[in-house]
Amino acid sequence: MIKTYVIDTNVLIQAPYALECFDDNRLVLPLVVLEELDGLKKAEGERGANARKAIRNLERYRQCGDLLQGVELPGGGSLRIEKNFVQVELPQDLPEDKADNRILKVCKGLADADKNDQIILVSKDIVLRLKAQILGIPAEDFEKERISDNDAQYTGRIEVYIPEDKVKEFKKKGICLADAYQSDPEGKQISPEFHENEFVILKPDQSVKKTLLGRVSGGKIVPLVYKKSKPYGVSPRNVGQYFMQEALMTSAEEAPLVILKGMAGTAKTFYSLAVGMEKVYNNPTGEYRRVIVCRPNAQFDDDIGFLPGDEKEKIAPLMRPVIDNLEQILDSDEKRRYEDEEELGDKITEIFERGIIQTEAMNFIRGRSIARTYLIIDEAQNMTPNQVKGIITRAGQGTKIILLGDPQQIDKPFLDERTNGLSYAAKHMIDSSLCWQITLSAEECERSALAMDAVKRL
Repeated sequence: MIKTYVIDTNVLIQAPYALECFDDNRLVLPLVVLEELDGLKKAEGERGANARKAIRNLERYRQCGDLLQGVELPGGGSLRIEKNFVQVELPQDLPEDKADNRILKVCKGLADADKNDQIILVSKDIVLRLKAQILGIPAEDFEKERISDNDAQYTGRIEVYIPEDKVKEFKKKGICLADAYQSDPEGKQISPEFHENEFVILKPDQSVKKTLLGRVSGGKIVPLVYKKSKPYGVSPRNVGQYFMQEALMTSAEEAPLVILKGMAGTAKTFYSLAVGMEKVYNNPTGEYRRVIVCRPNAQFDDDIGFLPGDEKEKIAPLMRPVIDNLEQILDSDEKRRYEDEEELGDKITEIFERGIIQTEAMNFIRGRSIARTYLIIDEAQNMTPNQVKGIITRAGQGTKIILLGDPQQIDKPFLDERTNGLSYAAKHMIDSSLCWQITLSAEECERSALAMDAVKRL
């Protein structure tokens, strides 16, 4: 059944291509959406860029016909702009001069004009969807970028059993996937589903207290290569960190994209910086020219222009967590770490002044091709799918991109744990030979005894 979808502005701001995602259905853009796009076209950052892209798409459709009458879309549906229904009455608590309420007027007017037509509002705004429900108007989120619950549960690791007599073979050259198995509730052996680059915890079936660590590669489970490494003097403290170290230490040629998910305190940023410092500063091999750290923030694109100072001074408050981690990496003696604050500060200043580590604003990354760079994107759960696509496609030859974040900690409006860029990238890059990913568990929190206790209790 063909439906009529009324599109909110925020859908186009997050996904400028959204108008091409509704198959053969009818799309309606309220006139107020054009006004809002016009008001955003000069905005800095992602919102302005996407508003301009959406406007260019509308211009392309305008050249195909009369948008007031409707034009055909590539998918077989149609698009038109609706300028009527100004006189439609809403409850007194919904002021007429508010853009969201003008969109509701269009929805209500269309529904009243044709009782047989199914009118559905599409908006990223939860509050607007709630108001639509109060008025009896069906409302949906834009689902194209939403991942499923099953996809969200992928952790990048799996636990299996192997025959005892396969242990030596695994340590020498790896074993076939068919040699590994799991047990169902009745104790029967079942063959698990493996994904390329998935990390594996192997337990010999005759000595289950013994644990081996490996990774799926080309139809085999192979042992970890960097298990004994200590990047910048840092040693793994748990299974998740062994897997994380393997992904980070592997060259950009073999693992150009690494996705690390997990709650705060699981050492994602710490370990990523330690490996970057090892590769560029402590034991330089020429593999990378520098480390670049970006940290998107919920207010970043909007507010950075109003902060005093140059770019580095503006983004300094957002990069304080990076400094905190560097303090621990540069002074590994936990008992005497902060005895000489001035010396520690000088070490960090030297690293930034020499350009070994650079911090940059997310919107300055757009449009660049970044070569031979170790690029860390911290708090990547606050990126939109469109942003994360833009970052990954900026990777030049020899660049390694590390996406870090916790999908449970979303600070940006219109995103949630299943629509953010980190989760979107993790889902779509499963089984890519160029992407390694791992989710750190709550039990692998290493921040402090208090932090670990709080994870269990709160």
